[in-house]
Amino acid sequence: MTKTKKKWLALGAATALLTTALAGCGDSNSKSEPSNSSTPSNASTQSAEASKPAASGEVPTLVWWTIGGQVPANFDKAIAAMNEYTAEKIGVKIDIKVASWGDWDTKINTIVNTGEPFDIMFTNNSKYSQQVNMGAFADLTDLVQSETPDLYNFIPQKVWDGTKIGGKIYSVPTYKDSSLTQYWVFDDKYIQKYGIDTAGIKTLKDLDKPLRDMKAGEGKSFYPMSLTQGDGFNGFFNGYDDMTLGLPPIGVKVDDASRKAVSVLEQSDVMDNLKQLHQWYKDGIINPDAPTKTEAERNRPFFSAQAFPGAEASWQITSGVEKYTMFQIFGPIYTTSTIQGSLNAISANSKYKNEALKYLQLVNTDPKLRNMLAFGELGVDYSNVDGEKVIERTSDTWPLAAYTQGTFFNLAVTKGAPVDQWDQVRKLNDQATSSTNLGFALDISNLGTEVANTKAVWDKYRYELLTGASDPETMVPKIVAELKAAGLDALMKAAQEQIDAYFS
Repeated sequence: MTKTKKKWLALGAATALLTTALAGCGDSNSKSEPSNSSTPSNASTQSAEASKPAASGEVPTLVWWTIGGQVPANFDKAIAAMNEYTAEKIGVKIDIKVASWGDWDTKINTIVNTGEPFDIMFTNNSKYSQQVNMGAFADLTDLVQSETPDLYNFIPQKVWDGTKIGGKIYSVPTYKDSSLTQYWVFDDKYIQKYGIDTAGIKTLKDLDKPLRDMKAGEGKSFYPMSLTQGDGFNGFFNGYDDMTLGLPPIGVKVDDASRKAVSVLEQSDVMDNLKQLHQWYKDGIINPDAPTKTEAERNRPFFSAQAFPGAEASWQITSGVEKYTMFQIFGPIYTTSTIQGSLNAISANSKYKNEALKYLQLVNTDPKLRNMLAFGELGVDYSNVDGEKVIERTSDTWPLAAYTQGTFFNLAVTKGAPVDQWDQVRKLNDQATSSTNLGFALDISNLGTEVANTKAVWDKYRYELLTGASDPETMVPKIVAELKAAGLDALMKAAQEQIDAYFS
């Protein structure tokens, strides 16, 4: 295939993705189920299953690491019901292990770095290319076609192409909202109480008055913007395409026709917004423990989230809020990273690669299993209202994040959400603009040291910076200096060279 044709496929790929989704991809606490979290009660159950071949006639149990909230008392019972169903359907069971929202980064890095056995792992654009470069994930290019043709044919080729690294498939993409749309969300009771006009809110500065009105009216211990370390202000870097690097300090402005790779923290728009966050932190708009807080408050007065129409119906249940009002603030837009925002990879060392693929195929093609994974135990966590097309949630404790699991095209709509919710998501994708850098993914195969070192620097400072706790005027120069010492300039040079070659 010619280079020109490859580029055409990648670019065309992104502009026609028809997808679904519960909250997308670049977020943690603010995605779909903001709740407390912990390691599940079955987290200690035989990780060695991931590396043992099944005995003759034995039903293998796959270890699947994902992200989510605090595990409820009925978690094991709900998983057992799924396992009874899938053992009969495909001869496979699952041992789901949940890394909490606050611990996911550290936990998943540890698993990959130490070689802890697993079969399936949720990953995203912030980690995927680096994990592939480390050899953590199996090459599925041929296997997914030969072993799970229904899965391969269900997900559009353009979506598969968007996940490829070096021309190979290393994960099963979540066929959902491929474009990014950012929403800001208020508990409606504060909108009514303080006369907040959401139509007039377009920028971070526009949030200043309503947040201050809420603070003044609710008292000293009330924090209108409750942030956590892992999330910071969600969507803060949406204006920059990170080239799937997962390192926000390097990017290309999404509307820059020249496609210039820049030091993002030093850009004036980013610096102005960092100053605004810092001012809010100093004035008590943001909670003082934000840099160290690992889990989101259950009923936040305001938050930012990547989402889609109707997502508030789920948030209201999981947060115990009577009504959330959300409004679109950014997007929809396509970048290569948005396509890689939710992926499930299979361990390169798994003895059950075929079984893992077959399980993921069932997740993506079987509505009954899909609903069980997303909503929990039937009759306890949810009930069917219209077959498996509409469900009513009857608990707010199910911890698994639905956007991480599989498609939403075979998932029930939650009662209270628009019945045409997934059609609306398709429309968002149809309306999405494209990053000028769309189709490009940075090849880091010769940049492993620089990527690891610069990410280590960023991880050291990002919690304080993105929660407003540190003064950007003093911290940004310090961070940039350390990033440069760690290899920032080499990464930017390589990025620009690759971009210029790709689009030439």
